Amino acid sequence: MVGNEILRVLAQRKFRSERIIALASERSKGLMVAYNGSSIKVEPLDEKAFKGIDIALFAASSDIGLMYGPIAAEAGALVIDNSSAWRMKENVPLVVPEVNSDDIRANEGIIANPNCCTIPLTVILNPLKNAVGLERVLVSTYQSASGAGRALVDELEDQTKAIAAGTEPQAVAYPYQLAYNVVPGGWRPEAEGYNEEEVKIVNETRKILHMPDLRITATCVRVPVPVGHGESVFLETTDKITAYEARTLFGTAPGVIVEDDPHAKLYPTPHNVAGKDEVYVGRIRNDASTKNGLALWLVSDNLRKGAALNAVQIAERAVEMGVITAGATRHRASDGQT
Repeated sequence: MVGNEILRVLAQRKFRSERIIALASERSKGLMVAYNGSSIKVEPLDEKAFKGIDIALFAASSDIGLMYGPIAAEAGALVIDNSSAWRMKENVPLVVPEVNSDDIRANEGIIANPNCCTIPLTVILNPLKNAVGLERVLVSTYQSASGAGRALVDELEDQTKAIAAGTEPQAVAYPYQLAYNVVPGGWRPEAEGYNEEEVKIVNETRKILHMPDLRITATCVRVPVPVGHGESVFLETTDKITAYEARTLFGTAPGVIVEDDPHAKLYPTPHNVAGKDEVYVGRIRNDASTKNGLALWLVSDNLRKGAALNAVQIAERAVEMGVITAGATRHRASDGQT
């Protein structure tokens, strides 16, 4: 799903290129994928695929990223990898352009695209960090089915239809039935009762914000929504900021839209944010339980800003910064679909 979205974003943003090529496994050879009102034939991914290529956008598994990322970089391409393979490697920048675009310069051929919840979270946290400082962050995520891939999106639809028809829904793609349910798991277990997704959010947020000692914890939940991740965030700042001041701050932050008028029933929802590029924030309020506390709710399209759009923005910024110099109008997109 992210691979297709990358192609859609490249076309929508009129990314300057001589040509765009889609790569995938041998079993996908000859398939066609949509691009800019037309279609592209999928070519096989192999060690020779990156010769003469400037930018390689990977939307595949960590195994593929680890195997072919260095090959593409050695061939001269700037690799922007959507998997978790490279995110916490010391010599690999982990980038959200609105937050730490300067880190792009430190790349050694590979740049990592962060987790789909980490990206919008850091877009919101960064202006607070710069204005009043951050002390502690508590985040609970409400993650859509598309975050787990096409199979769960299709299964959610099938389960919903089955329930409506009065038949027994089947759960195959996920450990539990997702329709009419919320599931606080489904990710690989980690130490101390946390799971892989929660650990990613914690570690990646610290790295992107350049705050290795930030006190942060996460709870991740899968919800019966096709597209769009929500996050409930409670945070403590170093200096006091009121809810009114935070609304004003977010209103001028890059990539952020404030929707915050509960009396008018105005707040972000996944349904309304799906297909949009910005991070939407609302329900901004003072947290009276702590000295410098703030509570808020954010939503973003996990396939766009949470993945594809952020990767393309990294590529755009790299070109603007002059990081990519050889054949600056010749780019290749690796969508990694299988």
